[in-house]
Amino acid sequence: MIKYGLSLIAVLVLISCQSNGEFTAADCRELGFIKTQLMCSNCEKLDDFGLETLKPHCKQCCTQDQQPAAQRTYAKAILEVCTCKFRAYPQIQAFIQSGRPAKFPNLQIKYVRGLDPIVKLLDASGKVQETLSITKWNTDTVEEFFETHLAKEGKEGKSSYSVVEDADDDDEDYLRTNRI
Repeated sequence: MIKYGLSLIAVLVLISCQSNGEFTAADCRELGFIKTQLMCSNCEKLDDFGLETLKPHCKQCCTQDQQPAAQRTYAKAILEVCTCKFRAYPQIQAFIQSGRPAKFPNLQIKYVRGLDPIVKLLDASGKVQETLSITKWNTDTVEEFFETHLAKEGKEGKSSYSVVEDADDDDEDYLRTNRI
C-alpha cells in the first residue's frame, strides 16, 4: 500500500512538472535527486549503468557544471601519501614506483606520515585549488587524471618529478625505514 502511494505521488509530480518544464527542488527530491548537488555532467553517465530512463528527469533536476572537468588544468599537483599505507593502496604504490610519475614534471610526491593518498591541485602561484582523495583510484586513473588536469610544461622544465621524503622534520629515518 505504501509502495503504491509513493508511486502515485511520483507520477503526480512528473505530470505537474512536465507542464512547467523544470522540476522544483521538492519535485526532484521526490524523484530521488538533490537538485542543488546534481551536476548535469553526472546525468550523462547514467547510460553507462543502464539507467537511460532516468536521464530526462535528471536533466531537469541538474545544475549546469561551471566548467567541464576536462578543461580545468592546474599548474602543479602534489600527491601525498604515507608509505605505511602502501599495503592498503597497492595501486598508488604501483603508480609511484613505476616510471609514470616521471611523465609529469610538475608533479611532486610527498610522503606524509599516516596520510591516506590525496592529490592537491595548485594554481601557478602555488595556492591549493582542490584536494581530492584518490583512495579508490586505480593506477591508470591516476595517470589519466594527471594527463588531463596538469598543465603541460615546455621542454625547458624539469626532467622528472620531485619526491619529498619527509614532511615531518622530527623523525627523518621513519619514512626510509618504513619504505616497502
